[in-house]
Amino acid sequence: MIPYIQYLGDNRCEFTVWAPFLNNLAIQFIDQDNAIHMEKKSHGIFFKSLENISPDTLYYYRLNDQYNRPDPASNFQPHGVHGPSQVIDHTSFVWQDKNREGIPLAKMIMYELHTGTFTQKGNFDAVIPRLDALCDLGVNTLNIMPVAQFPGERNWGYDGVYPYAVQNSYGGPDGLKRLINACHQKKMSVILDVVYNHLGPEGNYLAQFAPYFTNKYKTPWGDAINFDNAHSDMVRNFFIQNALYWFKFYHIDGLRLDAVHAIFDMSAKPFLQELSEKVEDYSKKKKRKIYLIAESDLNDVRLIRPKKTGGFGLDAQWCDDFHHSLHALVTGEKTGYYQDFGKLEHLKKAFKEGFVYSWQYSNFRKKHHGNSSINRPNEQFIVFSQNHDQTGNRMLGERISTLVSFEALKLIAGVVLFSPYIPLLFMGEEYGEETPFYYFVHHSDNDLIKAVRNGRIAEFKDLQWQGAPTPPDPYDKENFMKSKIRWEKRENDHHKILLNLYTCLIQLRKTIPAIANLKKNNLKIHNEKMNLVLKLERWCQNSHIFCVMNFHKEDQSFQMNFSGNPWGKILDSSDRIWDGPGSSLPQRINQTERLIIRPLSFSLYKKEILS
Repeated sequence: MIPYIQYLGDNRCEFTVWAPFLNNLAIQFIDQDNAIHMEKKSHGIFFKSLENISPDTLYYYRLNDQYNRPDPASNFQPHGVHGPSQVIDHTSFVWQDKNREGIPLAKMIMYELHTGTFTQKGNFDAVIPRLDALCDLGVNTLNIMPVAQFPGERNWGYDGVYPYAVQNSYGGPDGLKRLINACHQKKMSVILDVVYNHLGPEGNYLAQFAPYFTNKYKTPWGDAINFDNAHSDMVRNFFIQNALYWFKFYHIDGLRLDAVHAIFDMSAKPFLQELSEKVEDYSKKKKRKIYLIAESDLNDVRLIRPKKTGGFGLDAQWCDDFHHSLHALVTGEKTGYYQDFGKLEHLKKAFKEGFVYSWQYSNFRKKHHGNSSINRPNEQFIVFSQNHDQTGNRMLGERISTLVSFEALKLIAGVVLFSPYIPLLFMGEEYGEETPFYYFVHHSDNDLIKAVRNGRIAEFKDLQWQGAPTPPDPYDKENFMKSKIRWEKRENDHHKILLNLYTCLIQLRKTIPAIANLKKNNLKIHNEKMNLVLKLERWCQNSHIFCVMNFHKEDQSFQMNFSGNPWGKILDSSDRIWDGPGSSLPQRINQTERLIIRPLSFSLYKKEILS
């Protein structure tokens, strides 16, 4: 049975709640004194069908005639996590995307944004005017950070407590639909970040209804969600139906599943596998491919292997190893998990295989880690130079643009966009945004606010990044405001130059078959001994490119092993047009020779086709 409220039209509404241990459950409407008792059916389901219920009706559920609580599957919380739930008519919105086709995974150029800090207004409607600029950049897929209702007005979204309700301060259900509708009209796909590994601490009333949690496992957030213990069938159904809900009522094109390594499940058929099966069935029914993309730090290809070979059948996953390899190489950082990276060989392996740690010993973890991804298709990996985690989980929320030089920023862009994987940009990256992305919350419980502050201090007690004595206060609204990107920067100085470079690189990625083709067998990567130069070759039929990348802060020499037709230069990040020192590489190479490449730069060559 579908576990959420359904408005059927004509002021008719069905209320469904799972509460197996409650003696009675009633619907308490805000404008009525008496509660309406529900009928208890099998499997602990309470149900009531009512007439004369308008779409704007506010209600609570009354538990055992003692206290009122919002609907666990509330579609909207207009007054926040502790307030009443609101009936929503999902059929009233007029969609204009009937003929949408969606972007194939292999062709996605993803752009991660946080609704609250992407614009000054911080809501869905304010994003829409910026879609044209993102389309001009070449982005075709938005990855929206979680929008499930969280406490207050500012949060990353991972403290959501109503998985079915769209954040009120962002614009609620209609606001999200308007944004998605606008994206689809511009032929952009939308990936929504959802959190199935935990719920936030404030306004989390699910345990008062049913055994949604279990102390069988512990997570960083407390008891784990009950995916495999007694009564877990209905818990699994609650979250599986949530996924389908986003596809059905919001036309979402795919979900990014947050931190699946924190989903503890020893079932013979794990939740993620069952979720994958149900989404696949839904996709076939709708004749439209819907994607499931995992975030995981396990380096385990079981997530993305097909079910017939013992996998869970998810479509793709974020590849942290690629980020860590690139970040440690260009910044020289060695704290935390970066201690396992920093050599050119790490980035080389990331280019070639995806996972760097495929059952090698990890100094950070003090154990062997990961398995090999060499046999998985490259379109199953999302790569990036930064994202909300890798920025916001730093003590000072620094973006990569404040950690490295302008030349290094251009090199980083080339590495990600010329990689044989799916690229993801973090909002503002394309023009070198320098505002921090802090960790921020807006809880109403003073003890909880204090706990969050102390938690951040404890987390960074051994780190002295930039000499700051304590992390910025997560509750201070000013830190939230400082995290808002400054969109106007993209029109000036080196920001505009970087934006033009990103636009050019994305266009090259889309139009040169050798770069657009992601097959592993169509790639060679090798490095020069005793220096930091990486040489990349990719090809597809008659299209053949060569990219040389210098990660050293000084000029470096490398050997160009010429064969066949001449090579013509397409782009050099050290050219003056990109505000560089000027290229040292020739426009055309037609013989084997040793060449010089500028510091922290890359150059792209394309094999000429002679008639």
